[in-house]
Amino acid sequence: MSSLYSRSKDLPSRSRKSLSDSPPSSPSYSTKTFRQDRASRSDSSGVESPSDRLSARTSTYTRRENRLASLSKTEDDSASKDYKKLYEDALTENEKLKSRLQDSKQELTKIRSQLDRVTQKQDRISERSSVFESEKREKEALEKRVSDMEEELKVLTELKSDNQRLKDENGALIRVISKLSK
Repeated sequence: MSSLYSRSKDLPSRSRKSLSDSPPSSPSYSTKTFRQDRASRSDSSGVESPSDRLSARTSTYTRRENRLASLSKTEDDSASKDYKKLYEDALTENEKLKSRLQDSKQELTKIRSQLDRVTQKQDRISERSSVFESEKREKEALEKRVSDMEEELKVLTELKSDNQRLKDENGALIRVISKLSK
C-alpha cells in the first residue's frame, strides 16, 4: 500500500475543472458526459433519490477502480521491467555459462589430444621395450648357445688330445709288437 501512496505522489497533480473553465462552443466528450451525469442525478426539485445516490456511488466507485487500475498498470509496467531485467540477467548468465562450457570443451579436447600423444608415446616405448625384451631374450639365447659351444669345444679339444695320445700309444705298441715279432 505504501508503494501505491508513493507512486501517487510521483504522478502529476490533477486539478478539477469547473464547468465554467471549459469553452461553451466546443465542450469535450468527458465534459459532456459529466454534465449529463449531473443533470440526470438531480431532478427538478433538487432532491436526489436513493437510486441516484447509488448510481453516483457506483460511478465514483468505478472511477476509483479505474484510477487504481491505472496505478496498478504502472506497477505492472515496473514489474514487467523487473521481469525484463531478470530475463536479461538470466540471458547474460546463460551466455557466460555457454562461454565457460565452450572453454571447457576446448580444454577437454586439448587434454584428450595430449592424452592420445602420451598414450602413443607409451605404446612406442612399450613396443621398444617389447622389442628390447625380445632382443634381450635373443641375446641371452645366443650367449647360452655360445657358452654351450665353448663347452663342446673344450670337450672336443680334450677328445682330440685323447685321440692323439691314443694314436701315439697305438703307434708305440705297433713298434713294440713289430720288434717282438722279428
